Amino acid sequence: MNGSLANAMRSDWFGPLLVTIIAVVIVGSFNPSFLSPLNIQVLLLAIAVNGLIAFSQMLIIAIGQMNLSVGAIGGLCAIVFAGMMDVWHVPAPLAALSALSIGVICGIINGVLIARTGISAFVITLATLSVYKGINLGITHAQPFYNIAESVKSVGQGAIFGVVPWLMLPTMAVGLVLWFMLNRQPIGRFILAVGGNQHAAELSGISIENTVVTAHALSGFLAALAGLLLVARLQMGQPTIGDDWLILSFAAPVIGGAILAGGHVSVPATLLGVVIVAIITQALVLFDIDPFLVQVVLGAMILAAVGANRFRESRLSRKLKRL
Repeated sequence: MNGSLANAMRSDWFGPLLVTIIAVVIVGSFNPSFLSPLNIQVLLLAIAVNGLIAFSQMLIIAIGQMNLSVGAIGGLCAIVFAGMMDVWHVPAPLAALSALSIGVICGIINGVLIARTGISAFVITLATLSVYKGINLGITHAQPFYNIAESVKSVGQGAIFGVVPWLMLPTMAVGLVLWFMLNRQPIGRFILAVGGNQHAAELSGISIENTVVTAHALSGFLAALAGLLLVARLQMGQPTIGDDWLILSFAAPVIGGAILAGGHVSVPATLLGVVIVAIITQALVLFDIDPFLVQVVLGAMILAAVGANRFRESRLSRKLKRL
């Protein structure tokens, strides 16, 4: 029993879980409405979308890169999804499939450019961010699409037992698939190996280009899925979707113990990072604190998490040297 507890305490998810429990107790004690069914539903809606955003960036962090275009891809796919239903009256399933395909294509473009040019992922995705956002504005002329299919609206508004939103189901399914992929499937091991030591991974026969392209394609798919969920939640295709995703996409994986150099990420801990961010954001709203503090708090949390990860790495390095 003590051994199991010790192992749990060393896990990436233990710290975020402890912080989550403490935050819920503290906020709930000061404001009981925080634990009301309505507020829980609001929290879960935020977690459903933000979880996919975080997973999208987490996969790229796993290979030791970053994707600044996560929000631009999600926003473009959201606009394609809503626009096809509004302008061309395309059935919702076909519109969703088209939008998800575009997300994958955008991710593949990122991955191919990075793998074949050798240019930093930071530079490539900064450039494609501008391209994808430009296409978004070119399609919409900065105007929303309002005529969303009723089936999409009902999914965005529906909830299981009146509390758990339907939108949580895709996020939970994606989390399970990602955990299984990273821990049990060759492609997951390849992604972590490339992030951990690219040269060693190449010597062991792993195709760096295929792995990078695959990771970016999956990232694009998840960003697109987040965009679709946000359309269902907002009941419209807003051209500003994705504009504020960047900080969140890094905050949750880093809080969850992801190493920015690559090679180590945790799906459960990343999801708990999303929960922590959602709780803090909702608490600031409940206590009527200025919204700008949300960005301040997120920045501080990223710095604290990176510092904690760095401290943990230093301790581990010292232990290995002593051995």
